[in-house]
Amino acid sequence: MELSVVMPCLNEAETVETCVRKTIQFFEDAGIDGEVVIADNGSTDGSQQLARDAGARVVPVVDKGYGNALIGGIRAARGRYVAMGDADDSYDFATLGPFLDDLRDGADLVMGNRFAGGIAPGAMPPLHRYLGNPVLSFVGRLFFGSKIGDFHCGLRAFNKESIMRLGLQTGGMEFASEMVVKATLAKYDIRERPTTLSPDGRTRAPHLNTWRDGWRHLRFLMLYSPRWLFLIPGLLFMTLGLVAGIALAFGPVRVGEIAFDVDTLVGAGAAMVIGFQAVIFALLTKVYAMHEGFLPPDNRVQNIMNRWWSLERGLVFGGLLALAGVVGLVASLLHWRVNSFGELDPRESLRLVVPAAVALMMSFQAIFASLFISILGIRRRQPPLSVDAADEAADVVDAAADQARRERESAAAEKAAAEKKAESSTTES
Repeated sequence: MELSVVMPCLNEAETVETCVRKTIQFFEDAGIDGEVVIADNGSTDGSQQLARDAGARVVPVVDKGYGNALIGGIRAARGRYVAMGDADDSYDFATLGPFLDDLRDGADLVMGNRFAGGIAPGAMPPLHRYLGNPVLSFVGRLFFGSKIGDFHCGLRAFNKESIMRLGLQTGGMEFASEMVVKATLAKYDIRERPTTLSPDGRTRAPHLNTWRDGWRHLRFLMLYSPRWLFLIPGLLFMTLGLVAGIALAFGPVRVGEIAFDVDTLVGAGAAMVIGFQAVIFALLTKVYAMHEGFLPPDNRVQNIMNRWWSLERGLVFGGLLALAGVVGLVASLLHWRVNSFGELDPRESLRLVVPAAVALMMSFQAIFASLFISILGIRRRQPPLSVDAADEAADVVDAAADQARRERESAAAEKAAAEKKAESSTTES
């Protein structure tokens, strides 16, 4: 079978029959060997029977959620290629021809683009059309280098084998983002086709929740990009803290009538610590994600881990920072001694204490991070395969039987050779 069209379904009695019939008619008109798979997520309005009567194969999916329904439907699909779309009659499944052409040409994923194809009046709420979808699609392109213009288009087609290799697992609406992100990270051949969006044929409210599902999309995009979640903000904080700290270490700085002094120095020290911790989190997250396999290997991180970093070097780096902090604290104690251990001027003492405290905090962060990365690098040894006693005994019996059979065959062959030799001797006589 060439193409399976998977539609998630939860109480779509008003539209599911129409969607199935339109898709089957498309198969007949285009001469495509295809099927319609309805991934039913627990409908109570008779959607299942309506879909069967229209010619679809219904696959029940117990786990609730848009993503779970699609995962169940994709696994059950029999086609080499799979297309997915909502069962609310908002997408025209008869326009899947160009999608299928791209798949036949070697594409792994073909996305629809509603903004390029046309959105009918009333088909998409203004908040989704002008804010939610454009912003989230922009974030996806920025974070992952994708060229897709519409991350959340519900109509898309893909090579089933390629998508199954990605190990998609999100159960909610963010499944749409996960597919694009993981396919992009895997360097898949991703293409885009214009598609239209029409007002759906339902009288009830859609399952989509604007703010909850929008946040789930954004959360997924952030969690799968340690660079933008931790590394870049961390480097910005460290840079601001370092520049401000150096400028204020030798005295107050005036900008017009505004004076920046030790209070700002304390803030700069906090920015350094926060930024350094964020950079460490970026590295820890990347290493963990690569070890667990839900982010692909990153050559830059692997080069750092293999060529530059080691537990010993991390401990040495942390030890040097600790030494610098201790030297700073000793200097502050000597300064206090010079003042007979009496009251100090904060504008002088804090310029010694703050850098020392920052160095000490960063030293322990570096040491603990080095130890934790080493723990992440420990490879789990696979336990030996358990052997069933009955199977082992059966194997022994089979081996003995094979040996006895070979011995009988060998004896028969020797006997036949001896008889043949005796016959030849008789003939010669």
